Amino acid sequence: MPAIQPLPESEATDKTEQTYGRIKEMLGTDSVPEPFLLYARVPAFLQDFFMNAKRFVFADGKLSAKTKALIALAVASKERCSPWSDWLTSYCHQLGWSEAETTDVRAVGGACAMYNTFFKFRDLAGKDIFQGMPVGLRAHTFAGTSLDELTVELVNIAISDLNSCHACVSGHVAKAIDLGASEEAILEAIQCSATIFAGTTFHAAAGY
Repeated sequence: MPAIQPLPESEATDKTEQTYGRIKEMLGTDSVPEPFLLYARVPAFLQDFFMNAKRFVFADGKLSAKTKALIALAVASKERCSPWSDWLTSYCHQLGWSEAETTDVRAVGGACAMYNTFFKFRDLAGKDIFQGMPVGLRAHTFAGTSLDELTVELVNIAISDLNSCHACVSGHVAKAIDLGASEEAILEAIQCSATIFAGTTFHAAAGY
């Protein structure tokens, strides 16, 4: 059983009630999406999450809000956070991503995690011999989905960062820049990822 229960809109008061109203205004919805309700048990966290999400997830910037929504979905799926992955899947579809694309981004995250595991081992092993050995792992997924190449690289950057793979992060950053991404756009992808990661971590700690 979850250790913390969501706070229904009917029970929200004062600043929490105001923040709920701002969330609905931001998203153009009549009700507060379920994932946000849990954070209201700690109003400071709800406010932080809302402000970060408003700027780095749900608004256009150096990256479009549509692109950031897909990055957010990749992060929520990687963290196995059903409240967020379910809601973000629907949200991505509303923004124009297809069912194939929201499926493919999960596959890209999985392929990226495979490479992260391999290249982290190379870094951690402390043996030069492993640097010269072939990777040997097939990853046609990166080029074989419905997603464009830059979107794949932005997702790879976010997932590689969460998985703490130095070699993968630097490699995907270099490729994203070659594909035309600015450093500011790449940073925005990480700010989006970090925001959703904070939310999924709270959900996991609460027992979801």
